[in-house]
Amino acid sequence: MRVTGFVAAVVAAAFWLSAPIARADDGLPAPDHVVVVMMENHSFGEIIDPQHAPFIAGLAAKGASFTNAFAETHPSEPNYFALFSGSTQDIHSDGTFSFAHAPTLASALEAVKKSFIGYIEAGSPRKHNPWESFASARGVERPLTDFPSDFASLPTVSFVIPDLDDDMHDGTVAAGDQWVQAHLGPYATWAATHNSLLVVTFDEDDYSADNRIPTIIYGDHVRPGRYTERITHYSVLNTLVAMYGLTPFAQITAVPPIRQIWLPSLAVKPDGKTADSRL
Repeated sequence: MRVTGFVAAVVAAAFWLSAPIARADDGLPAPDHVVVVMMENHSFGEIIDPQHAPFIAGLAAKGASFTNAFAETHPSEPNYFALFSGSTQDIHSDGTFSFAHAPTLASALEAVKKSFIGYIEAGSPRKHNPWESFASARGVERPLTDFPSDFASLPTVSFVIPDLDDDMHDGTVAAGDQWVQAHLGPYATWAATHNSLLVVTFDEDDYSADNRIPTIIYGDHVRPGRYTERITHYSVLNTLVAMYGLTPFAQITAVPPIRQIWLPSLAVKPDGKTADSRL
């Protein structure tokens, strides 16, 4: 009996050492944390340039940079709705709106006991804080000053919304780039080794490039490179939904999640940590 028990233990150990970490959707990681920062009103060519935005361009060089990323529409607010609720809600202007029954990323995460917070910088306008328009997302807003220095205490997914100067709407590209570096640079460094991601995207372009915008996914499990796959705000949202095994909703049901940028499945090492299966 002792021999049989010993053999069984060895077999079980071998299984756990060789089994890949469970992923919420085939080919996608399940990050501990994702931070999404939404910047404003610039096209791909204006941002992915080390002379104009050296920090963001550096994230693009070391992460997944999408050369065919597009906003859904103009003007600004319906793009925030698209990224948060999977629909522009048939809105074609900036204003004050209220949606009593529409699903959102926050409500979908809450349904599976995961968390969402929208961190806003003081002075950020209501039109850039989409959760304020949805009954299903009341109470998720926090001031940016609450963004933790202990990144392990972040919610599952968070949005970071700068004010109109720092998001490049009214301020310069250089100043906005410095803001991202100062406020999210330490998190980006941490995320790359802690099963977490930073997403940098823009609400819309400046009406100069067919609404083609910069979108960068940086962090752990990302295969660096430039990707020509056409994506939109719906693609980014459906990727988050698929990562956490949520049920797709609204318009994202017709859009596939982003799959090609991820490194191969990770294997469990004897110490319980993870390692790239290619190593």
